[in-house]
Amino acid sequence: MLVEGELHGYALIQRIAELGLGDIKAGALYPVLGRMENGGLIEANWVAGQGGPGRKVYRLTDAGRERVRADAALWHDFSGAMERLITQTERAGR
Repeated sequence: MLVEGELHGYALIQRIAELGLGDIKAGALYPVLGRMENGGLIEANWVAGQGGPGRKVYRLTDAGRERVRADAALWHDFSGAMERLITQTERAGR
C-alpha cells in the first residue's frame, strides 16, 4: 500500500481490507511496520493531528521500493507455478 503514497497505520488497515486481503489487527500490523522500519524499508514521521492527537505516517524508502520490485517478481513466479499446478490437477481429475 505504501507504493501508493504515505499512510498512517489505520489507513493501511483500511486499505488492506478494501482490497479484500482480510481484516488486519493493529496488534499484528505495528510490529511488522517496526521491523520494516528497523530494516530500512520504510520511514516513519510524526504528523500533527487536525483537532486530535498526532500520528505516525509511513513511507517507503528507496530500499523498500527495491524490495517491492524484487518480491513482486517472486510472487509472479509463484502464482504462475500455482496456476500450472491447479491446471494440471484439474486435468488429472477429469
